[in-house]
Order: sequence, then structure tokens, then C-alpha cells
Amino acid sequence: MPIQYNTRTIAIMTIILIGVAATAVMALQFVNTPPQGPPDGVVLPPTLNVTLLTNAGIMIETNETRIYIDPYSLNSTFAAYPADIILVTHPHGDHYDPTSLDIIETESTEFIFPSNMSAECSTYDATGVVPEDTVMIGDINITAFYMYTLAVEGYPASHPIEANWTSYIITIGNFTIFHSGDSKNILEYYDLAGTIDLAFLPLGPGCQTMTDYEVVQALERIQPAYFIPIHYGYLVHDSWIASYGVDVEENTDCTPIILDYWTKHTFEL
Repeated sequence: MPIQYNTRTIAIMTIILIGVAATAVMALQFVNTPPQGPPDGVVLPPTLNVTLLTNAGIMIETNETRIYIDPYSLNSTFAAYPADIILVTHPHGDHYDPTSLDIIETESTEFIFPSNMSAECSTYDATGVVPEDTVMIGDINITAFYMYTLAVEGYPASHPIEANWTSYIITIGNFTIFHSGDSKNILEYYDLAGTIDLAFLPLGPGCQTMTDYEVVQALERIQPAYFIPIHYGYLVHDSWIASYGVDVEENTDCTPIILDYWTKHTFEL
């Protein structure tokens, strides 16, 4: 019996070792085999990635193009994500950040700034625009739109309408994105009704940007399919959706997408 038991144990151990070795070989083959594309004849749906940077900063990526809007407080790792197009809404330091621009620009980067930023346009050889100007870059249509705030309790507007600073409408294929910069809930938003797939609107802070419920009213005017909050303070995006998500659901057909800074969402186009 002892001999039979040892023989059986050796046999079992041999089987186990063979299994472990086979598993190791399969794992090694998996690691060393590059990812395969879809089978012949299978076409994956085109996608668009949107990354919320910080403050009002956005990175938009398709298979062919990377667009930044108001990139702010980027670190050197973003040099690995160079910009094809950079849009800036206005010259305030939390929207126009030359340090970030210098990290992501290349010799072929296209810049679009408000014409009012004449010195900055010269520095970056940017195309200057005013509201309603349209620029085509490849097959991407970029339209400058209105962006301003109003005087409050005797204080002058921090984003005066006469400055002609700009928000942006970006159309990529059949998908249209609106980035509002720091804009108030302005009457011109009625002109966008039903034309926007994804809207970025600021939650504040700041007495001259939109109040909490004004964001809901802006969504009622614009009627985008999706809304991503930008320009918010610590945990404000969570508290806002908790307080006003029901109003958005009841008053619009818009789906809010709540992102933390430095996170990404993918849309299938």
C-alpha cells in the first residue's frame, strides 16, 4: 500500500506539473501575441473619446484628430498626446494657459482664438474669429458662437459681450459638440435648439456665471442629447446632479453625463 500510494502521488503531481507548464506556455503566447483587429469584413463603429481635463479643459479624440478646448494645467505627460487643433474661448488665465499650449503644440497644430486676443493670435499664428465665423479644418467644421456674462449688482461684466469672446460649435461627421466657455444662459442659446449632440456648460463657481438652476434653463434652450458639466468646484458636479437631475429629466430629453476631472467618456458615432 505505501508503494501504491507513492506511485499514485507521483502520477498526480506529474499531471499537475504538466498542466501548470501548459498554462504557462499559453500565457506566454498570449503576452507575446499582439492584439488582433476585427475579423475580415467586420467594421467596428467609429467612436469619439471625450476627456474632461480640469476647469473647462476638454480633449476630443477621433481616430484621425485630437482637439483641445481651453486646455489648462496640463503636465509634461501630455506631450504624448499632441494637438491637431486647439481652441481657446477667452484670455482668462484658467482658459488660456500658454504653458499647457506649449506642451501639446506641434509644427502642424491649428490654433483658433477670439480675434480680440490679437497678441495671442500673433504668438501662436492663430486664426482669429468672432461669433458666427466658421473655419473648416479638414472635414471638421468649427463655428465660433457667442460667449458673455452680464453685469451683477453694479459690477461690470467679467466677460463683456463687446469683447466678442467665443464659445465653439464643433461638427465631426454627424456629431455636433458645443463648448460654452464661461457663458451665461444667453438668449442666443435658442438658436442652437435641437442642433447639439453634446453640450459642455459651466457649473461655476463665480457670481457672473450661471446659477445652478440657470444651467437647467440653458439645457431647456439648447436641448442637447447629452450634457457634461465643466468648470465646477470640489464635488459640485455630484451635488448639482443630485439637486437638479430630476429637473433635467422632466424638462428636457437630455442625458447628463457626470465626469470627474481627468476621466474619459466614449461615444459611438
